[in-house]
Amino acid sequence: MTDTNPLSHIVQHPAVQRPFDAGPLTPEGKITLFSDHIAMIVLAGLLLVVILPRALRRKKDQGALERLVPRGPAHAIEAICHYLREEVARPALGAHTDRFIKYIWSVFFFVLTLNLLGILPIAPVTSLFHLEVGGVDLHIGGTATANIWVTATLATLTVLMMVVNGLRIGKVDFLKHLVPGPLLLKPLMLVIEVIGIGAKGFALAIRLFANMVAGHTLMAVLLGFILSAFSVGIGLGFGVAIPVVLGSVAISMLEIFVAFLQAFIFAFLTALFLGQSVNVHHDDHHGEAHA
Repeated sequence: MTDTNPLSHIVQHPAVQRPFDAGPLTPEGKITLFSDHIAMIVLAGLLLVVILPRALRRKKDQGALERLVPRGPAHAIEAICHYLREEVARPALGAHTDRFIKYIWSVFFFVLTLNLLGILPIAPVTSLFHLEVGGVDLHIGGTATANIWVTATLATLTVLMMVVNGLRIGKVDFLKHLVPGPLLLKPLMLVIEVIGIGAKGFALAIRLFANMVAGHTLMAVLLGFILSAFSVGIGLGFGVAIPVVLGSVAISMLEIFVAFLQAFIFAFLTALFLGQSVNVHHDDHHGEAHA
């Protein structure tokens, strides 16, 4: 894919594909077994598994009291976890907070890691080594959360959590919540509620996908201005490059903020939607948590 296409920096680059027919899920009749986005997902998982436990580990030579006080990276991580639990999850989940907080934490840090990895210039560096798999150039890098299939999978997991735990915890109350109103309107209300559940998953997937695509596309377009200007003349190239580079630095800083913001919004909406599913039987008690 040519570099003149700004989307070449964010679209998935398949490395290993196999013929597979899954209807509309595989429009080209192929399934991707490995790509740059899959590599980023694996890398994000490995970084979280390796780095987070080490960052939270206490030194063995510390006293019992000192081991209770976080230091360095552990202080920031525990502050984030505490905020997500008390200010994001607890207002929505109530008494079920401790049951689902690990999922909320996992969603936040996983999405955040994928977003931050997408900002790093991994693809230009790996392209210098001319890696190949089966005769195909191996493109490593990119933003996995700019792939609608990735965000849709994350959203689907949340929807499954909503439905399964709504049935498991709410039982009959959850089913009554799906079919409110008079008997004659219950079939229509069931359809509306099912569409509403799907819309929540759609909102989760599209919001994250669209925001990550937009930032990287804008960056690629700005850098494309430099190449186009240099193709006309060196003077024009430098004249365009200076403001574009300064603008790109500002946009990069904004992208770091957006990476954190979108991870927070995804975690916030996940907690909110889970709370609406597992706390439906408290509607008559003004939303108070049931122990």
